[in-house]
Amino acid sequence: MSFADSLKTIVVATDLQGSSEAALEYARKLATGYGARIVLAHGLDPVEYAAIESVPGRVLRKLTEEARASLDEMAADLFRDGIHTHTELRQGAVVQMLLDVIRQHDAGLIVLGTRGRRGAGPLAVGTIAEHLVRLAPCPVLAVAADWNAGENRPKPGGSVLLAMEHNEALGAAVDAASALALTFQRTLIVVHARTAAEASAFLNPCATTLEEFGVRPGGEFPVRCIVKDGNPAEALIQAIDQYTPSILVVGVKRKSESRGPHGTAFNLLASSRVPVLCVPAPVEPNTNEEEAEISDEIQVSVEMN
Repeated sequence: MSFADSLKTIVVATDLQGSSEAALEYARKLATGYGARIVLAHGLDPVEYAAIESVPGRVLRKLTEEARASLDEMAADLFRDGIHTHTELRQGAVVQMLLDVIRQHDAGLIVLGTRGRRGAGPLAVGTIAEHLVRLAPCPVLAVAADWNAGENRPKPGGSVLLAMEHNEALGAAVDAASALALTFQRTLIVVHARTAAEASAFLNPCATTLEEFGVRPGGEFPVRCIVKDGNPAEALIQAIDQYTPSILVVGVKRKSESRGPHGTAFNLLASSRVPVLCVPAPVEPNTNEEEAEISDEIQVSVEMN
């Protein structure tokens, strides 16, 4: 299913402490553009209290009541904008709670906010985003709390920037970026970091690869191909500074060949205020054992860092 066709429900992870406000605003724009509904999801994580069962009943009731009131207020605000909204308040580990909500509502996207002190912030490059990108059956959009602040504010009508990374998620990333460019009538800027071999041969595989996925200059939206030599993350950071896009789309692997946060996407999450849409490869039928293996791998990488 294409990105546009699947975007009927958007899950927004809310922390009720301010760092998800920019994420909600971005989700609102996407929901309006695609006619999607928003599911506001908040979890009471037992990690914050050692164990959720150890929290006194009256304290837990107060936390729940306060969270419910905040979610209802946010939902009412969205409803006034004509956006159908549902709220989910659950107890349990945040990642598993979000995965359950995504699957229950068959969401086409999850949006999470980050603190924004260093690009997308420490939350995004931690286990939450790592788990979601590897396990969620939909793209993950990380929006820094300061995504629209100061000199880093995206230009009105800013472009859609696509990282041309040759992996199993490239087709899905091209589809998502193209859908965004078409829906919001933005220029699609494709950035390809050329390898040393490609540079020496004067190759420009960017345009050729796009044509393979049916994207051609002169179509339904403007397309530009930018070729830069060197490290992919550095090339994209330079492109972000140069073009000030409204969003960056990156295709990501579900499983890393190395320990720790992996690939260009996670480097960018740690260094860019631009909202980063991580588009995973299409979901293959996974067994519980395969999901457990990925979760164990992530946990080991966290303990090593």
